Amino acid sequence: MGDLNVKLVSNQKELNDFTKYLLKDLQALEYMLENDWFEKSPIHFGAEQEMCIIDEHYKPAPVAMDLLKNLDDDLFTTELARFNIEANIPPLELKGSNFDKLEEILYDLLDTARAEANKINSDIVLSGILPTIRKFDLDLENLTPLDRYHALVKAINKLRGKIYELRISGVDELNIKHDSAMLEACNTSFQVHLQVAPSEFVKLYNISQVLTAPVMAIASNSPLLFGKRLWTETRVALFQQSVDTRITSEHLRDRSPRVTFGDRWLEKSIVELYKEDIVRFKVMLMTKVDEDVFEMIKKSITPKLRALMIHNSTVYRWNRPCYGISPSGKPHLRIENRALPAGPSILDEVANSAFWIGLMVAFGDKYRDITSHIEFDDAKSNFVNVARVGMDAKLTWLNGKKIVPQDLILKDLLPMAKEGLSKKKVKKESIDRLMTVIEERAMVRKTGSSWLVSSYANLLKASSREEASIALTASLVERQKSKLPVHQWEAAKISDIKTWQHTSLIAEEFMTTDLFTIVNDDIPEMVAEIMDWKKIRYMPVEDEKGKLIGLISSRMLLRYFCTVHQNKDKGKSKSVKDLMIRDPLFVPPETPVLEVMEIMKKNKIGCLPVVKNSKLVGIITEENFLNLTASLLTRLGQSNKKN
Repeated sequence: MGDLNVKLVSNQKELNDFTKYLLKDLQALEYMLENDWFEKSPIHFGAEQEMCIIDEHYKPAPVAMDLLKNLDDDLFTTELARFNIEANIPPLELKGSNFDKLEEILYDLLDTARAEANKINSDIVLSGILPTIRKFDLDLENLTPLDRYHALVKAINKLRGKIYELRISGVDELNIKHDSAMLEACNTSFQVHLQVAPSEFVKLYNISQVLTAPVMAIASNSPLLFGKRLWTETRVALFQQSVDTRITSEHLRDRSPRVTFGDRWLEKSIVELYKEDIVRFKVMLMTKVDEDVFEMIKKSITPKLRALMIHNSTVYRWNRPCYGISPSGKPHLRIENRALPAGPSILDEVANSAFWIGLMVAFGDKYRDITSHIEFDDAKSNFVNVARVGMDAKLTWLNGKKIVPQDLILKDLLPMAKEGLSKKKVKKESIDRLMTVIEERAMVRKTGSSWLVSSYANLLKASSREEASIALTASLVERQKSKLPVHQWEAAKISDIKTWQHTSLIAEEFMTTDLFTIVNDDIPEMVAEIMDWKKIRYMPVEDEKGKLIGLISSRMLLRYFCTVHQNKDKGKSKSVKDLMIRDPLFVPPETPVLEVMEIMKKNKIGCLPVVKNSKLVGIITEENFLNLTASLLTRLGQSNKKN
C-alpha cells in the first residue's frame, strides 16, 4: 500500500528539497545496514489482496469509497480506480499452520467485503483482469478521488504526454489509444512479501528473479482484456505500457520502463536497487518530510525513510525491494513478489504463495550464488516467455538446461518447495495440502488462464463476445464461493449468469468492431463486391484520418445500378461521394442500448455508426439486435425450463 499523503512536484525548489531528503534517507539506510540495525528473525511473510467490485450486471462498480466507508476497517484501502479495493494482511511468522491462517484471514476479508458490497447492490470478484472491464470504465471520472492518485496520473502525463498507446498481440491483437494511466486499473494482483535478512538479501533477491518465471507459469490468471485473448499473463504487458513514462525517440537510446524486471544481477546490497531507481527514474511524487533521519539515528530511533519509500512506490519492479519497521521497532527488509495475479481462488493464491516462499528458502540453502548457474538474460527471457505463453513456454534453466514449466515444476521445483517449507517447520498437513494443489494443477495443465481461455472459446460458439465475458465473470463469482481450486472447476456456462439484463449494455459492448470501410473516391462497383463478399448491408465512409464522413447502404447501390441499367445515367461515372449519406447520425461508445434503439427507431435507420473522438470505432445494425434478441430468448427459455 502506497503512502496516500503525497502530491505532485510543482516547482524546482520542491524537487530539490525532496531530493535532499531522498539522498539523506539512502545514507541513513546504508548506515543502518553497516551497523547491524536490522531484524533477522523470526522471518515473516504477508500479502496484499486486490479485489474487483462489480455491479448486479457483472460490470465494474465504481463504489469503492462507499464500500470502504461501510467496511470501516484499516485492513482495507483504496486502489487507483473506484471499482477496486485492496486488503492488507498482517504479517505472519513463517512456521506452523500460518499458511492455513493466511487462507482463513483471506476468506474472512473476502466474506466481509462481499457482505458489505451486497448491501449496495454490488459484489466482489478476484480476477487478474476482470473479463467485463470496458475502455469506458477507465475514464478519469472513475479515478479514486484522493490526492495520491490524481498526483500520480498527472505526474505520468507530465512525463510522457496524454496519449497512451496499448499494443499487445496474442491469439488476438489489441491496438488502442487512451488518454491516461487509468489503463493500469485493469490489473489486480496478489502481492506476496517475504522478510529477508540483510546478509541474505542479495542472494535471495537474485533467486527471486530466477523463480519468477516458473511460479508465474503455474499461477497465471490474466489472458483476456477487452474481449481479446492476449498473453497468458497480460498484466505484465499491460502494466508496463500503462505507466510507461518513456517517450518515443528517433535515436537508439536505452531507457528503462518504470515497470521492470531489471537489467542485471544484484551484486552488493539492497542499496544498489534504490540507487539505480534514483538514477534512472525522475521523482514523480513527493511529500512533506518531518523527520530528521540523522537525528533519529543518533537517538537510536528507526526512521521511516518516507522520501525513499515514496520514490520506491513509483518504480514497479516485479520483484520489489521493501523497507519497513517491525512491531519491535527494528527495521526489516522484504522482497515483494508482484508477478502473481489475483485469483482464481483464495486456495490457489495461498498455494502459489507457499510454493514461491518454499522455493525461496530451499534455493537459498542450496545455492550460495545462483548467478553462477544461470545468465541474467535467460532469467529475464524466461519471465517474458512465460508471460506470453505460460505453461507452453520453453525455459532455459540452471546450467543451460532446456525444459518446459510442467516438467520443471513436477520433477524439480515441487520437491524443493516442500523441503523449504519443511525447514521452516511449516505444518506437514499444510505443506501436503497446498503443494497438492500445485502438483495437480501442473499435471493437468489447468491454470486460471487456461480455464478462462477454454471457457471463453466454448462460450463464443453460442453467444456474443459481451455475453461470454459476462458469463466468465459470473462463473468466477460462483466458483470462488465454492472454495475449490481452479483445476477442479467446471467450464463457465451461460447459465451461470443470474442477474444480468441486456438493457444494461452500452454501444461499446455489442457494436461490431471488425469493420470494412471505404473512401469517397471508391467506385460503386467495388463497394457492391465488398458487400457481397462479406455479406454486409452498410459500409461507413472514412477520410484519410479515419474520420466518419458518410455512410452507404445496399439499397443506395441497388437504386444506382437500376438507374444505370435503365440508361438514365449513361456515360456518367460516379463515385461513393455521389451516393453516400453525408454526415450520418452516430453515437459515442457509452450510449445505452435502449437509447441506441430509440435513435434508430425514431429516425427509421438500420445502421448507426459509433464514434469516439471523431474516429469511427464500431457500427450497430439490425443484426446486432437480432443477436441480442436470440440470446435473450434463449435465456428466457432456459429460465422457464428450470421453473
